[in-house]
Amino acid sequence: MYPNLYYAFKDLFGLDWPRLQIINTFGFCVAIAFLAAAYTLTKELRRREKAGWLQPVKEKLVIGGSVSPMELVLSFVLTFIIGGKVLGILFSWDSSSEKPLDYLLSPRGLWWAGALLAAGFTYYNYRTKKKAELPTPEEKLVDVYPHQRVADITVMAAIGGIIGAKIFNSLETWNDFVKDPIASLFGFSGLTFYGGLIVAAIVIIRYAIRKKINVWQLVDATCPGLMLAYGLGRFGCQLAGDGDWGIVNEAPKPFSWIPDWAWAYNYPHNVVNEGVPIPGCTGDYCHQLIPPVFPTPLYEIIMCLTLFVILWSIRKKITTPGLLFGIYLVMNGVERFFIEKIRVNTRDYNIFGFHPTQAEIISTLLILGGAVLIWYSKKYNRLKTTA
Repeated sequence: MYPNLYYAFKDLFGLDWPRLQIINTFGFCVAIAFLAAAYTLTKELRRREKAGWLQPVKEKLVIGGSVSPMELVLSFVLTFIIGGKVLGILFSWDSSSEKPLDYLLSPRGLWWAGALLAAGFTYYNYRTKKKAELPTPEEKLVDVYPHQRVADITVMAAIGGIIGAKIFNSLETWNDFVKDPIASLFGFSGLTFYGGLIVAAIVIIRYAIRKKINVWQLVDATCPGLMLAYGLGRFGCQLAGDGDWGIVNEAPKPFSWIPDWAWAYNYPHNVVNEGVPIPGCTGDYCHQLIPPVFPTPLYEIIMCLTLFVILWSIRKKITTPGLLFGIYLVMNGVERFFIEKIRVNTRDYNIFGFHPTQAEIISTLLILGGAVLIWYSKKYNRLKTTA
């Protein structure tokens, strides 16, 4: 397992770069997932704009306006905080590298250097804006296309998604949350996909309505990237061993050609230090699971990347608004519902004598919602179909 990139680079390339310990493997994979989703969304929005399904919106652009004091204040504050923390990590590595999360959440930092950096950056920003300032600012209307808003959508999806994922994960692992709410909410692992999906969807749909983006076209354009991002994010779970694995699996392999680690895995050096100590190991991550478990993140990687290929290959053939998103919801729900049968869970719910997990409840709702959306799209959105 690779709790952070230091372990990955040392094992794969023989490079001993201690400062890579600050980059968590799970977080790195999540970042890659967001970038991949943003890339596919941009391509899809451009295609739909070219087909005439999405139109630009006129927005007022001010050229040569005066420098905003609030902009300078925000620039200084953000640079001061980020610079103070980053420089503090770089120049106080021995103390900050032991528990990076504790350091980031503490008042510690190289604040005098952060202040100098913030002052320099803010002054540069001020001078740049001042040079472009005109005696009389000009206003003009420009066309803003949906694909030009992907950066905003990605940032909102990241913030809303992480908040939602943390909240839903805390509900799912309530005992751990009660013991240490700070670590539960701000730790680098422990994200519930459906929580992130729900909160991010609400935020983005509200943004789309406000910016007059066709919501049906937007969700259809988004769903292939969502499936891809989920699959890539599961790489982080598998590589870091973040606890999102399967139940104990001591059954014999059904086929001899299946690698042992793909059938039952003990996640050595996992990032959450679950299991029993590894003999002779010293350091922060010296535990492994005995007996081994189903490597469910690996299975989800395979399934979700396959489903992404399917969605990506059929997207041009489906022109009825909302239909592709309905198919995505059904695919996502079915995949997650069945993986839950062999996935470890810390909490279930009692509903009329049944004991489903949080993910099983939400995945069932997604399947039903997707089926309804497919029916609705075929019945009512067919008239809006664009050739």
